[in-house]
Amino acid sequence: MAANVETMFYTREKPWHGLGTRVSEAPSSEEALYLAGLDWQVKQELVCTDTGEVIQGYKANIRDRDRRVLGVVTDRYRIIQNQEAFAFTDTLLGSGVRYETAGSLQGGKRVWILARLPKEYIISGEQISPYLVFSNAHDGSGAVKVALTPVRVVCNNTLNLALDTAKRSWSMVHTGNIRDKLQEAEQTLFMAEEYMVRLGKEFENLQKQKVTDSQVAEYIERLLPLDKGAGSIQDKNITKLREDMAHRYFDAPDLQGVGKNAYRFINAVSDFATHAKPLRRTANYNENLFARTVDGNPLIDKAYQLVRAA
Repeated sequence: MAANVETMFYTREKPWHGLGTRVSEAPSSEEALYLAGLDWQVKQELVCTDTGEVIQGYKANIRDRDRRVLGVVTDRYRIIQNQEAFAFTDTLLGSGVRYETAGSLQGGKRVWILARLPKEYIISGEQISPYLVFSNAHDGSGAVKVALTPVRVVCNNTLNLALDTAKRSWSMVHTGNIRDKLQEAEQTLFMAEEYMVRLGKEFENLQKQKVTDSQVAEYIERLLPLDKGAGSIQDKNITKLREDMAHRYFDAPDLQGVGKNAYRFINAVSDFATHAKPLRRTANYNENLFARTVDGNPLIDKAYQLVRAA
């Protein structure tokens, strides 16, 4: 498991991010808190100098389980406890929601919850499952984020397209009236429905957009460019990555009947971005892959912009 992953679980098959401990079924929120190692509280305490003087305007976020300092924040920062995050998603998704992934990263500084939405979508003949991801940072480094991520079931690829016509994410900072902001976030489900409808229409447009083999080669070169002055080893590595992406477009069994179009290319890039083995695997590679579930994958976004501009 990656070095910065503290605790995490998953259900059924190992997910695309490859993190966590497998459990037999998606648990309830109470079980998920325990299995994910998130059954702890964040307390705020004063920040002091070595001589005991209080530093005004700042507080330390401390985990009660082990007294670990998660971060130093301003006194305007409002804590959202892990239990509150699960309660929020319980309320948002209704009774009976089952969690598929949850966990703690970077020693508790960042926590994740992922739940599968109950509604399935058949888009252009494909089964697409929407997931809701809730991310929270306890170290003051980022906002609370709620994001929708559609997953193409047949190959477990994420398809987080940055659409102009519909939002797939919502965020809020840890200041002000947190309870009111969480109530506003309940509009996320309406956002999810609109996004999935718009995504379906965009998939149809992409399927109608034919692409030639030469265009595919050009797109791949632009997505995986060679740096000026690159040495022979770098050149060889980039060539290997390009060949991998091209293989996913031309040879993937699940794309054989799709036709040579922009939709097929986006799926090939998504497959590459989601599953391809990196040339150099960093300690937190899987964490970064999972983080893109919320933040979006820049490679997929760039591919989408390339075909749109054609």
